[in-house]
Amino acid sequence: MRPGPVRIALCAGEASGDQLGAGLVAALRARCPGAQFAGIGGDAMRAAGVDTWHDAGELAVMGLAEVLRHLPRLLRLRRELRERTLAWRPDVFVGIDAPDFNLGVERWLKRRGVRTVHYVSPSVWAWRESRAERIGRSADRVLCLFPMEPAIYARHGVDARFVGHPLADAIALEPDRAGVRTALGVAFHDPVLALLPGSRLGEIERMLPLFLQAAALIAREIPELQLLLPAANAACRAAIQSQVSAAAYPPARVRILDGQAQAAMIAADVVLLASGTAALEAMLCKRPMVIGHRIAPASYRIVKTLGLLKSRFVGLPNVLAGEELVPELLQDACTPQNLAAAVLQWFAQPEAVAALRPRFRALHESLRRDASAHAAAAVLELPGDAGTRQSGTAALP
Repeated sequence: MRPGPVRIALCAGEASGDQLGAGLVAALRARCPGAQFAGIGGDAMRAAGVDTWHDAGELAVMGLAEVLRHLPRLLRLRRELRERTLAWRPDVFVGIDAPDFNLGVERWLKRRGVRTVHYVSPSVWAWRESRAERIGRSADRVLCLFPMEPAIYARHGVDARFVGHPLADAIALEPDRAGVRTALGVAFHDPVLALLPGSRLGEIERMLPLFLQAAALIAREIPELQLLLPAANAACRAAIQSQVSAAAYPPARVRILDGQAQAAMIAADVVLLASGTAALEAMLCKRPMVIGHRIAPASYRIVKTLGLLKSRFVGLPNVLAGEELVPELLQDACTPQNLAAAVLQWFAQPEAVAALRPRFRALHESLRRDASAHAAAAVLELPGDAGTRQSGTAALP
């Protein structure tokens, strides 16, 4: 075994992975104060003490055309990362999300004797469960954010651990709604609808027109309705502003926020959102929501024809609960009229909103496990635990 301090290589491919990586590094350093960290990460991982050989932004490529255009560069980057990692001789390599990039790196390193961890399971609970076996060929251990995932991996002989979800740790069990409204300059009794069509330009282009049309219909019943639209970045803000300017909704009652998605959710009476992590965040913020989502018609036909979607639900609150707690309006059902009617139901039924809160709190508590600490323990528990080699290493919980 290589002498010296524990070495852990990591690779995160976007902003959310960078945050996960920073939390993991902090928890690992608490257990192994002299540990060394290197690999690919962003500002948060650098601040946590990771020697970043490349920036996480170099992996942030979306869409088939963009991937094809950048493919030669990405292949060179992957080759350089795996060879530099092997030469650095880490005790563990942790691939954080970005499965299209990381699983290939993990598989190559694992074949050469490096222990590998994949942090954030792809959605094997939703579609193509057979991926679990292939993921196991890349990762010695998979760290899962949701409690239903390890059992799926177990069916394929893969070691997977539920560590909890970092968002559940970060968001208060009882958010300060009045304080958030004050900070945003929203009067406490104003009716507010938050719109979250997605954080990618394609999602905004596809979903925001539907959401704005629905908001216009809702405003016929609630004339004083205000809209909050958080924008993930400058490009998203420009795309949102363009669509808002073209919509019929009165601009004076529309607020476009720079980031602040969680604040917008907490402040809102109801959240209208596309499926994804935003649905989980709205649940953790204890807000009633309507999930509306469409994908390209050709993609939808393929999914339906091949039976790729295995889950009864797509929204994480419903998946976690095993029942429909909030409406899901997908594909052809995702119309402005249907979205507006579902949102108006929440406004008209305060007793239903009140009944939803304890259900959301129970789900929140089930995910609140100090994810970074559990993830760090799972990394250091691997066979031949690297953490026991360094004198002064803190005991694992």
